[in-house]
Amino acid sequence: MYFEDFKSLLYSDTLVSDIFISQYMPSMDSTCVKVYIYMLFLCKHNKKVTSDELAKTLNLSLDEVKSALTNLDNLEVITWVEDKIQLNDLKEAEINRMYKLKAISTPEQANENFEKNKSRNNTLAAINSKFFQGLMAPNWYLTIDNWFTIYKFDEDVMYTLFKYCHDNNTFHKSYIEAVATNWHRRGIQNFFDLEKYFEDMAQVRGIKGTIIKKLRLRRALTEYESEYVERWVIDYKYGFDVIELALKKTVGKTNPDFKFLNSVLTRWHDLGLVTAEDIHGYENSIKSQPRSGQSTQRAKTKPSQRDNFEQRDYGDEYFENFFTNTSK
Repeated sequence: MYFEDFKSLLYSDTLVSDIFISQYMPSMDSTCVKVYIYMLFLCKHNKKVTSDELAKTLNLSLDEVKSALTNLDNLEVITWVEDKIQLNDLKEAEINRMYKLKAISTPEQANENFEKNKSRNNTLAAINSKFFQGLMAPNWYLTIDNWFTIYKFDEDVMYTLFKYCHDNNTFHKSYIEAVATNWHRRGIQNFFDLEKYFEDMAQVRGIKGTIIKKLRLRRALTEYESEYVERWVIDYKYGFDVIELALKKTVGKTNPDFKFLNSVLTRWHDLGLVTAEDIHGYENSIKSQPRSGQSTQRAKTKPSQRDNFEQRDYGDEYFENFFTNTSK
């Protein structure tokens, strides 16, 4: 017997998985979403189309269709080989990514891992509820668990990481990971480290504003210029009194160069100069020293030829002989 379930388009539906909506769709442009949903529709009805037909139906150019297929293939939503396109099972792929073989551990290790996982699960639940409205995509769980391993953050630091990015209205994975990397580079692991970092950053923001006013810049500092200021304040422990000494060296420059400022401040730091008084003393000592090459230049200068010969000694006998010879 042959069974067939037939529904006209008026009564049929095309299902889109929540995994696609929560995990893949946010990183796609509208053309990719359009092409993917239409391919789901075609697969459900077992239809075959060419790329040209797909472009005409969706009112797209052929290049747009090919670009969308390439992006979907790169995201592993589809597998595109020559003229064959296979829609991947996103649910199965996600399960395979999340599944991990667990090694056998001792009872003590198992208990420790249980308590650690319990605390982390509470943090994950809080992040999910606060920042994802309870709809956090499964791949986020694996990502956050991986960040715990890489960055060694405590649970409160991980939660603050998401709150910090959310409050800054930049809540996508690449930005959150960049902030996490920067915190890890600064040696942040617990909340005390994080509080100290926030205090330093408050000082950095104040100094950046003062630098903008002093240099009369009509713009905010770029990302790279801000990194320079962070280095001077956080790594070198310089206050604005020291930074201002470097700023004064830019007098006469139409476009103050932060690379030049960084080279000056880095040289002072490498010399072990800590305070403005140290730097004033160092600069004055340099000014008091003779310019290099002055002494050697004097040595190389040829002496004047004037009066540079041995005087003859004309005695009485010489003059007597002179007159005697003349009379002859």
